[in-house]
Amino acid sequence: MKFIDNHGITDPMINLAIEEYILQNFGEKDTYLLFYINKPSIIIGRNQNTIEEINTDYVEENNIKVVRRLSGGGAVYHDEQNLNFSFITKDDGESFHNFAKFLKPVIEVLNELGVPAELQGRNDVVVEGRKISGNAMFSTRGRMFSHGTLMLDSEIENVVKALKVKKEKIESKGIKSIRSRVANISEFLDEKITMEEFKERILKHVFQVEDVNDVPRYELTEEDWENIHKISEERYQKWEWNYGKSPAFNVQASHKFPSGLLDVRFDVKKGVIKNCKIYGDFFGLGEIKDLEDKLIGVRHEKQAIEEALENVDVEHYLGRITKEDLINLLY
Repeated sequence: MKFIDNHGITDPMINLAIEEYILQNFGEKDTYLLFYINKPSIIIGRNQNTIEEINTDYVEENNIKVVRRLSGGGAVYHDEQNLNFSFITKDDGESFHNFAKFLKPVIEVLNELGVPAELQGRNDVVVEGRKISGNAMFSTRGRMFSHGTLMLDSEIENVVKALKVKKEKIESKGIKSIRSRVANISEFLDEKITMEEFKERILKHVFQVEDVNDVPRYELTEEDWENIHKISEERYQKWEWNYGKSPAFNVQASHKFPSGLLDVRFDVKKGVIKNCKIYGDFFGLGEIKDLEDKLIGVRHEKQAIEEALENVDVEHYLGRITKEDLINLLY
C-alpha cells in the first residue's frame, strides 16, 4: 500500500478528480490511500437529485460548493474539520459492499483514541448511536475505491442547515432530526487533537510504522496533475454533472429499503413510460441510465414491466434492492 498526498488542496472539484484519476490509472496491483480535506461543500451521491438534497438558499448565501461524486450513497457535508479518506484498490469481486474490511483500521485508531466507534448499518461509523463517518464505494474496470468522512470537529450547524433529509430516512432510523443523529469525534476525546495529529495517527496505524516519514508514498507527477485538472474541468466543474436536468414526470414512487432509498419518477403518456429517472442513495455497480433506458417505451402495466426487466440484473444497478422491489415500486 502507498499513501498519496494531495498537497493540501481544499477544492472538492480537484480532490474528487484526484481520486478518479488514481482509480483510472492505479490500483490493479497495489492499494493506495488518499486523504483530502475540502472547504465547505456538499458532496452529492451519484444517483441523487441534487436540488432536493440541499437547502439552496443557505448553500448560495454561504458559498458552499455542491459537487457530485462517482459513488452512490447519500449527500454529505464537508469542511476543513472533516477528514476524507479513500482506499483505492483492485476489485477482487468480494470487497464491494464490504465496508467492514476498509473501515477496520479506521475504527481501530478511533478506539485507540478512546472513542468507542463501531460500524452500524450498511455504511455508517457511529459512537453511542450518533454518526461520525459516512462511507461509500465505487467500482469500474476491475478497480474500486471505498471512501468516507471523519468528522473531527465540523460545524454541525452547517450540516443541519445545508442538507435536506428525506422524511423516509429519518423515520427508518427512528430519529427526530439530523442534529440528534450526527456528532463530531472531538466530543468523545479526553484530549483534543489537531487535524494533522489525527491524520498522522491513522497513517501510522494503517502502515504499521513508528514514524510518519516512513510511510511509503507515491508522488503525483506533473503529467498526473495535468490529467487531474482535465478530469476536474470535464466533469466536476460542470453544472450538467453536479446538478443535471430533471425530466418532466407525472408518476413518483419512493421507498426506504434496508439497503437504500429508491425514488423512481417517470412520465406516463397514453399508457407508456416516458422520461424515466431513478434516484437514490443505493450502492450499485452499473450505470443507472442503462436501467432507466430499459423502462422507457414500456407499457405501464405490471406484465410489460416484468417482461422488460426479465433478463436484467437489477441488483447490478441498485445494489441489494431486488427486481421485485423495483417492479412493485413502478406499478
